[in-house]
Amino acid sequence: MDWDRLRIFHIVAQAGSLTDAGHALNVSQSAVSRQISSLESSIGVSLFNRHARGLVLTEQGEHLFKITRIIFSHVNAIGTIISESRDGLSGGLRVATTVGIGSVWLASRLKKFMQTYPKLRLNIQLTDEDVDFTMREADVSINYHGALSTDDVIQKELATIRMGVYASKEYIQAHGIPKTPEELDQHRLVAFGEAGTAPAANVSWLLRFGAKPGVLRAPYLSINNAYGMLQAVKAGIGIAILADFIASDHDDLIELFTDIQTPTMTMYFTYPSSLDALGRIRALYEFMKVELEKKIKK
Repeated sequence: MDWDRLRIFHIVAQAGSLTDAGHALNVSQSAVSRQISSLESSIGVSLFNRHARGLVLTEQGEHLFKITRIIFSHVNAIGTIISESRDGLSGGLRVATTVGIGSVWLASRLKKFMQTYPKLRLNIQLTDEDVDFTMREADVSINYHGALSTDDVIQKELATIRMGVYASKEYIQAHGIPKTPEELDQHRLVAFGEAGTAPAANVSWLLRFGAKPGVLRAPYLSINNAYGMLQAVKAGIGIAILADFIASDHDDLIELFTDIQTPTMTMYFTYPSSLDALGRIRALYEFMKVELEKKIKK
């Protein structure tokens, strides 16, 4: 199969039109069309359905596009790895992580990492959504649910994170401390809002903790952002469930129900297998492991 035609197919599939692909390739639309037609003839299947508004991949085209995404992901990785072997730990690293991990905890610790590796340029993307490595949306993903598919990715456990019930000193002074889980019925609870993608599975646990069977408490405040939840608790608005490694950075927060077993979740460090030889990824992983071990309660 002709390599150049595969490359053109890949660009057309990404662009969704012959015109846009031609601009990307700096060739005419007709030249792109001829290459696609030639590829379709050589393999004996149609790869695109032609519509007035553009091109749509056929079932066979979808299969081929999945393969070319993997191929070109590996090709791009080769240049990155060769560059790093020549220049040391330098270049860019795109890291996708949850809003809570990235804004509340990781950003404040990056100074140490970047001083250790001054030639690295980090691009931190805060999102609770999954990322597509085949579309090169990120080089690394750090989240609580791992990858949707473990095909062509390496997934490592960074840490087991314990959740805790927290309130601020200001809130406790104003409203007292709930002595039992049932007393949470009379307190103001801050919960992760329904809108948006939850960063973990246990974000609504506090609304059920100690409640009557089948009852879900109504939160006093809902925020679909982990950073917003932390700030609301610190401001004395209410009580929330927070990751202990995040809450431990804040002396104005007090953990409640310390004798109760609370939920745990696993933090994962995931990246494409094509980047396994990349030293900058290994460096970030080791840095994260050491920093988390300093904060996680045993």
